[in-house]
Amino acid sequence: MAMIILLIALLLLGLGIPVAFVFGGSALIAALISPDIGLEVFNVLPFRIYGIMSNSTLMAVPLFILMGLLLERSGAAEKLLIAMTSMFGTIKGGLAISVVLVGAILAATMGIVSASVVMMSLIALPLMVRAGYNKELSSGTIAASGTLGQIIPPSVILIILGDVMNVGVGDLFAGAVLPGLVLVGLYILYILIISHLKPSIAPALEYQDKQPILAIIKAILPMFLLMFIVLGSIFTGITTPAESAAFGVAGAVVLALIEGKANRHIFRESIRETLKLTGMIFMILIGATAFSLVFNELGGSEQIIEFFARYIDSAWTFIFIAIVVIFILGFFIDFIEISFIIVPILVPVMHAYGIDPLWFAILIAMNLQTSFLTPPFGLSLFFVKGAAGNLVGSAQIYRGILPFVVLQIVALALVMIFPDLVFSLV
Repeated sequence: MAMIILLIALLLLGLGIPVAFVFGGSALIAALISPDIGLEVFNVLPFRIYGIMSNSTLMAVPLFILMGLLLERSGAAEKLLIAMTSMFGTIKGGLAISVVLVGAILAATMGIVSASVVMMSLIALPLMVRAGYNKELSSGTIAASGTLGQIIPPSVILIILGDVMNVGVGDLFAGAVLPGLVLVGLYILYILIISHLKPSIAPALEYQDKQPILAIIKAILPMFLLMFIVLGSIFTGITTPAESAAFGVAGAVVLALIEGKANRHIFRESIRETLKLTGMIFMILIGATAFSLVFNELGGSEQIIEFFARYIDSAWTFIFIAIVVIFILGFFIDFIEISFIIVPILVPVMHAYGIDPLWFAILIAMNLQTSFLTPPFGLSLFFVKGAAGNLVGSAQIYRGILPFVVLQIVALALVMIFPDLVFSLV
């Protein structure tokens, strides 16, 4: 019965039914029809929900979302992209490298994939196309760079995984730094190689108005200072993630004031969007909590542990199966559903094999990042197409993203082979 309701829930997700209703409804139906449990299983659900709402770690989620939205609307991120383009545009592949670097900086300050991808699609994509860049390379670079916010802290997915897997968020943030930089390095290396092998697809700008050094510093420095305050306070243990996120929101407000963009409209829209995104995440979490109550009561976790104990004879085989399953599910369902439903199922097995939860969480986070890029439901692909309009076709976006998906798999393999990439800064 436990496996049946899990398969039914995944099938309903594929049909496009809202996630929270899928898992909450599946749990309710299973409790009603199963002879082994009844509605009494939900007696502890209010206490679980109260625990979710009072969880200090999860309090950081809406604050980091609000910080990212304020930065996106303040214009500071747009100035950063223009400054980076001015610095690197005159070398082969320079515009694409600028996009990757800006994506990494935005990931370390905003962490909002949709905002990063849409902003770079609106600003950088027309410039790249006018400069003679290949449309596949341009759209692929923008989509991939925008998703760096999934692995580079402060990432919302790392906060969620920290809560689900009972791992310290500060340790997760520190452990994700080097894997994130490895991914950025692989992107830049690929762009440099492809632009020198085929100069016509990523030419250097023949002429460009250079911004003064002072203007470039003024565009870059505030973002670096905010990044230092937010991440540095967490890494040094001065603040908790929620407190650091509050500092980040205050910094984003200051930047909006400096840019002259602080007004009632920006604050109202940012808060409204934060409420919508946070409400979605927590509704999914409540539905997933109800589902896990029923799933565990039916013995689902024990069945999975028994299966791996009987048929899987090594931790590496389990890790490989888990990574492949999450990768395939990422084609069809969102990272939030995978985090709240699939990951809790894997956690007991992880402990049974003695796998380090911090390392395993980083592997999962890097794997979940690819779910933004893999068709048919890769959200970054939709963001690029929606922002670009008729400038690029869907087929060009899909072809352009393939090399970056391969690079993400390479980065994932490197973290699996060299665990010190995770533990060096922890």
